[in-house]
Amino acid sequence: MAETAPDRIPTPAEIKRWRQYLADERAEAAVYRDLAKRRDGEEQAILLALAEAEGRHERHWLELLGENAGAPVRGSLRNQLLGLLARRFGSVFVLALAQRSESRSPYATDVDATDAMAADESIHEEVVRGLATRGRIRLSGSFRAAVFGANDGLVSNLSLVVGMAATGVSSQVVLFSGMAGLLAGALSMGAGEFVSVRSQRELLDASQPTQVTLTAAQSLDLENNELVLVYLARGMTREAAEHRAAERMGQFSCDCDPSLSLQPENFESPDEHETLGTAWGAAGSSFCFFASGAIIPILPFLFGMTGLGSLLLSCILVGIALMGTGAIVGLLSGASPLWRGLRQLAIGMGAAAATYLLGLAFGGLIA
Repeated sequence: MAETAPDRIPTPAEIKRWRQYLADERAEAAVYRDLAKRRDGEEQAILLALAEAEGRHERHWLELLGENAGAPVRGSLRNQLLGLLARRFGSVFVLALAQRSESRSPYATDVDATDAMAADESIHEEVVRGLATRGRIRLSGSFRAAVFGANDGLVSNLSLVVGMAATGVSSQVVLFSGMAGLLAGALSMGAGEFVSVRSQRELLDASQPTQVTLTAAQSLDLENNELVLVYLARGMTREAAEHRAAERMGQFSCDCDPSLSLQPENFESPDEHETLGTAWGAAGSSFCFFASGAIIPILPFLFGMTGLGSLLLSCILVGIALMGTGAIVGLLSGASPLWRGLRQLAIGMGAAAATYLLGLAFGGLIA
């Protein structure tokens, strides 16, 4: 790609496109500077470097525009939204949106952008992906529980409500069934999460090595040194295990790796993201997230609606909620929010349709 010759008069279409590029570069640089204000250390330096790179791109378009730069124009709607979110929140959601924005750069196919600029945008996507990944990892556990709990409540209770309604029972029975489904599901989710987290912690605790080697070493048989087996079982090489055992037995005057005297040797700690939170906290979160989803399908019945209208409204409300949760997943994963939302909607409505057909079949048998 080559820059437009300075003696050529740009067309109105080119001027318009370049001015939009200029506005978007300024908006993206502002997003990175706003995000940097909410961070420190290495992450702040990375974001400021990205803002500086966008500044170089801005200067490229200014040079091409020359006196045609005119008054500043607004960035694209996407970049305006990014700027608003960066100023207000600065969370991983903004980084995920920025990652998607960088991936959709038009510079690779625009003859007026340089090869270096197109390469920059590709690299920027990877840089932002790395920063966003840190945030995704930090919230992965709680986010999984929130999405899983809310979607489970939405889909399971909508399926229950439409299935009961299809049998021809009264709206009051449908409401009571929905309430029972909400409470049963939320309690089941809470209890299951409690048992899951508590069991996981107990397994991890049982796997942690003890410091018995500190006290038992003095009384061990020197000719049958089973201490070596301890270190081999913990993953050390035989050479390292024998050397460590000799240290414990007092055969060396130095402690060649003092840090191992203070903590279990060569034992990798469990993934912090698998052990975050308490069993009670996980149970309470699952209960609340499930209940928040499960109450939506029964809202029309709670407000006294009956008949087909209440069922249709219930499906519409759940559909909106499913689209919302799917869009959030899409945003965080750097994928299309619309596609993820439609996928969630199709799954939820498919389950509801299946139970509705079963309800019709059972209703016919009962009648």
